Amino acid sequence: MWTAVRKGSGLVVDERTDLGRGANDDVIATDVRRGGEKITRIVNVYEQKDTQSGERERPVRKLNWQRVIRQGGTVLAGDYNAHSKRWDPRCQVQRNAAFWEGVIDENPLDIGNDGRPTHHWTREDQEGESVIDLTLANRPIVKWTILADDHATASDHEVIEWEVGVDRQEEVDHERVVGWKLAAMTEKDAEAAEKLWMELANERAQLDPECTEDEVEQEAAWCQEAMSSVLDATAKNIRICARSKRWWNADIKERRRTVRRERWRRRNSEEAGRAKAELQKSIWQSKRKMWDDYLQYLMGAEVCREARYGNPRAGMTVEASTDREGKQANTLLEKEEMLRHKSFPPNGGDQYYELPPAESALTRVTEQAVERA
Repeated sequence: MWTAVRKGSGLVVDERTDLGRGANDDVIATDVRRGGEKITRIVNVYEQKDTQSGERERPVRKLNWQRVIRQGGTVLAGDYNAHSKRWDPRCQVQRNAAFWEGVIDENPLDIGNDGRPTHHWTREDQEGESVIDLTLANRPIVKWTILADDHATASDHEVIEWEVGVDRQEEVDHERVVGWKLAAMTEKDAEAAEKLWMELANERAQLDPECTEDEVEQEAAWCQEAMSSVLDATAKNIRICARSKRWWNADIKERRRTVRRERWRRRNSEEAGRAKAELQKSIWQSKRKMWDDYLQYLMGAEVCREARYGNPRAGMTVEASTDREGKQANTLLEKEEMLRHKSFPPNGGDQYYELPPAESALTRVTEQAVERA
């Protein structure tokens, strides 16, 4: 079973392998979105028996379909191998349909099929037809049809084409606020922020020396919430989206405008080429600076991430690394030694650690014992 996306369609595609885990690849869930549209989840379904394990329950029925079906935008399409009068007017005996009828009613889903047969079969010189290829959606199905003639295949299943309505979304739906531009605040903004903070603080009673731990936690939560509201009112938000880059800056933005302007003019290709080269140089320098700054402040497990980019390869240029003490590592051996020193600092010879007594596995661990260890 396959799901394909046309190249150049402009769609942002995310294959949700976590939703179909445990169904033996009989369920393929894909989230698709075009700019300015809400996410539509397309779920390709093929219900069949598990011939490998021999279990009677079909793998697709083990999934949590409440989680698979995204509220407000899901299309389920495929071969359900289920017979029901709800989607097949010629059905004489219902078979394997109770489960899917429950899924349709609980979510709820519209049936896009119009009653035409989607499956033609021949057994023992007898021919028949049925509706087992379904299109279910919790968005309006604006088109459903069977493609024939030029689209005919050697399969005994028909080729189905469907369309669903897509809702637009505001820019804020796919942008996330991650902070505030404090450096861009003016003195007037800072004064307004201080004034607003004082107004909020004066309305709240101060803690006394006999306050409880819960009261301190509540006060800390209030301070965080109040500070966020003050900055929201006086500072500009920093937002990120799918196009956000950490290395993006004002210089790159201006050079990009220059490249576009030279391309539109189409007067001097040499000038356009020079502008593009300057843009690429600025991007490389900004990325290089971001990476160097990251290496300067490695903490804990982050030191292991640098090692992934330090493996020797033919023709590779080794960049120097600098630790917090200012010591540089130029060769691969020096970098490995630096990483080992950061990950596993040497133990002082004058330190003595008292080992716990034997048979003390259930002794409570204290912070002091952890610090000594």
